[in-house]
Amino acid sequence: MTFAGQLIFAGVCVGAVYALIALGLNLTFWATRTLNFGQGSLMMLCAVVAVMVFDGGFNIYLGLLAGVAVAGVIAAATEAIAIRPITRLTGSMGWVVTTLGVGIFLQGFVSKFFGSQALAFPSFLFSPRDYVSVLGVRLSAQYLIILVIALALVLLFELFQRRTAWGRALQAVAADQDLAAVMGIPVRLVVTLSFVASGLLAGVAGALVAQITGTVDAAFGFNLLIFGFVAAVIGGMGNTWGALLGGIFLGIMEKLVGGYVSTAAEQAIAFALLMIMLAVRPEGLLGEKEFVKV
Repeated sequence: MTFAGQLIFAGVCVGAVYALIALGLNLTFWATRTLNFGQGSLMMLCAVVAVMVFDGGFNIYLGLLAGVAVAGVIAAATEAIAIRPITRLTGSMGWVVTTLGVGIFLQGFVSKFFGSQALAFPSFLFSPRDYVSVLGVRLSAQYLIILVIALALVLLFELFQRRTAWGRALQAVAADQDLAAVMGIPVRLVVTLSFVASGLLAGVAGALVAQITGTVDAAFGFNLLIFGFVAAVIGGMGNTWGALLGGIFLGIMEKLVGGYVSTAAEQAIAFALLMIMLAVRPEGLLGEKEFVKV
């Protein structure tokens, strides 16, 4: 495989993880028209919990389950403590500050009790030396399995949203919470479960990326949150397929810039794409313009 082909393949795989993060942000956006900017710290917390459980002598998969569960619980607590009281104030954007505060608190908590040094994250799927031969081309097994898992989760969520009662209830709550409540839909439960699912997706994304980097520290997850947010905006906030398209596009651009220009410019390209998209098509590639009757 050529150098460009390797970069594109890595970009598609990493972009699929960005799509998971964007999907988690979309869940909270659908349910409450807010974004949980503490999502990056949930990714970090899942990976740290998995490492702590593993270092305690338990199986790494048990650690991953514990980490993902903790991320889901913290996400639900964030909605109840940092978002719900703020959204009762009409037009308030205070949830931006409060969710960022939750993320900073989690970073400080991990630094205090687990140290600020990077922790080694064990390989639980494949090692960096494992490769898979596809049509005579050697592909990194780590990247390939991450792509498969991320794509499977996005597809399963889309089916879950369209074919289950919870998915239809989520769509109803996203359209009009008051009308959904009148129809007998337990709005509060739907919102809480949406945040739990968002936290679970963040935990999975954090574990997948930690598998690639091999380390995790308190600052782990902040850049991932930025890339996930940009992917959601590029694809169209609230659109599942848009999150996937935006994540893969951003991942490819990131790797190409890092490979041919400089790795230091990878984050800059994300901000550049964000500004271009907001200027040219604010609703995103697959998003739709919203019309509000007054």
